[in-house]
Amino acid sequence: MRHRLPAWTLGVAALGALACAGEPPSAPRPSAQYTIEDFLATVSYYGASFSPDNSKLLVSSDSSGVFNVYAIPAGGGEPVPLTDSTAESIFAVDYFPADERFLYSSDQGGNELDHLFVRELDGSVVDLTPGDGLKAEFLDWSADGATFYVATNERDERYFDVYEYAVDGYERELVFVNDAGLDYAAVSPDGESLALLRVNTNADSDMFVYRRADGELRLLSAHEGDVQHFPAAFSPDGASLLFLTDADSEFLYLVAHDLATDERRIVRQVDWDVEFASYSKHGKYLVVGVNEDARTRLEVTDAAGAPVPLPEMASAEITSVRFSDDETMMAFYASSSRVPRDLFVTTVGSTDAVQLTASLSPAIDGADLVEAQIVRFDSFDGLEIPGVLYKPHQASAEDPAPAVVYVHGGPGGQSRTGYNPLIQYLVNHGYVVYAINNRGSSGYGKTFYHLDDRRHGRDDLDDCVASKEMLVATGNVDPQRIGILGGSYGGYMVLAALTFRPEEFAVGVDIFGISNWHRTVQSIPPWWESFRAALEQELGPFDDEEAFREISPLFHADNIVKPLMVLQGANDPRVLKAESDDIVAAVRDRGVPVEYIVFDDEGHGFLKKENRERGYEGILEFLDQYLRPIGAGLQG
Repeated sequence: MRHRLPAWTLGVAALGALACAGEPPSAPRPSAQYTIEDFLATVSYYGASFSPDNSKLLVSSDSSGVFNVYAIPAGGGEPVPLTDSTAESIFAVDYFPADERFLYSSDQGGNELDHLFVRELDGSVVDLTPGDGLKAEFLDWSADGATFYVATNERDERYFDVYEYAVDGYERELVFVNDAGLDYAAVSPDGESLALLRVNTNADSDMFVYRRADGELRLLSAHEGDVQHFPAAFSPDGASLLFLTDADSEFLYLVAHDLATDERRIVRQVDWDVEFASYSKHGKYLVVGVNEDARTRLEVTDAAGAPVPLPEMASAEITSVRFSDDETMMAFYASSSRVPRDLFVTTVGSTDAVQLTASLSPAIDGADLVEAQIVRFDSFDGLEIPGVLYKPHQASAEDPAPAVVYVHGGPGGQSRTGYNPLIQYLVNHGYVVYAINNRGSSGYGKTFYHLDDRRHGRDDLDDCVASKEMLVATGNVDPQRIGILGGSYGGYMVLAALTFRPEEFAVGVDIFGISNWHRTVQSIPPWWESFRAALEQELGPFDDEEAFREISPLFHADNIVKPLMVLQGANDPRVLKAESDDIVAAVRDRGVPVEYIVFDDEGHGFLKKENRERGYEGILEFLDQYLRPIGAGLQG
């Protein structure tokens, strides 16, 4: 992603003008229809840490209904559960370098106050960051594996200090006191330097190197105007720092900065954003990720810059690469719009890989799911808007389908071509879905990215409205049955659509969206303090209550005439439950149909399967009630 702000994750086109990439549309055909239970039998996996002997990998999985930690044999076999939480989600971080202790993180009911824990060899658990109201994050291991680095905001809830913990005994030392609103980026191989980031605005940032020996904080990015600088990784010898920048470019590219001479050289530059770059433990391999038209293209090179062959994954994209400490093995995830993330392991340089997980529900035939298509259209002012289109196999001009415009979170997020269970569930039940990347989205250059600054709920909303004509132009969509759905900032866009363009969409589904902007910006989590100036640049001065009132749906709820559904986590620290409570009450007072679902044990996003089942099924039932004529079949 574009290293932007914390995400609240956030024209007329004729048929002949559509620009599509990927497989050509297939002819209409029958498709088996699956229940929500079928879809949620799909298992989500995250993480891929090799054990010290490379015999297994540490992952997080929600196969039990709640995320827990598992070990998967590297040669294949059933995952072995290592934690057994039934309430709080637990996410694997990493094995220790020399034994099978491991680190994991967990919060309380989705409140995002993560603590860092060690699960000892005997199964006991140590909270490395005890206390109330704090948030902690694992950063990295030292090169020798004797210590590791952790950031916490225990001293000042606004900022994260860096501590170095001993692997044996967990005694810790305060390494960096953060009073300047900086953010950690990387630690040098010798542990003597930290790379740090300062976000000035949503268009401008600086990078620093902090030297532990004398406490010097050195600015590496002196510049004029708006330029982004995002530190990525120190070189294996510590002599240079890789960073991403958009200096004199629409897109982020990768640069190496020599710390002794301040000379720079471009490492990788293309006409898309370079998203990330990292080295394997001893620097033998460099991994670079490029955001190429809403999908990740991965590049792996050796120390000499020669490409390293990767396993062939057909139409799937390879992401989340992780090397073993001895740099002989590589784990990665591969997925596509029809296949959820699956974990693979390979010998570095081999084009063969062992698949360790089969995440898609065995009840579902992947051929019945749909491949995403990249589709662009000209918006109301002629600006080309990209997005991801999903069309049911059985959709046809003879039996036009209902449709949903799906708006991502952010501000500044991006809908990608990877697997989305809610979208596939809706498409499987006969809905065309267009995941729009309206102006202000990441991935399409900094000019496009900044087009919505301080104009939220205006031109970006009109892009969503304009996408309806593109959908109708496909010949597969009923123009009278188009709804809008989104989460977080996308949820705000749903409320804005029903409020400020009240006749454009037949229904709206708001998933923890913002209804009162002034209240939201006044209640941002304290640990977002380092991004505060950037948020104000994006949204406007936080004390300008009148301007926020103008774009806040709550104060214009009298305009809402179309049915609304709202879903909310009670513990959400980003979009408070009051945001949903108030808009629901206001719309109900007008007699407009409203469905409201609150999850008492969730935050900003729904992690537990039983809650997703209730939420996804509720969304489908709501859409079926208001977007299908009585007695309609699969296509309506």
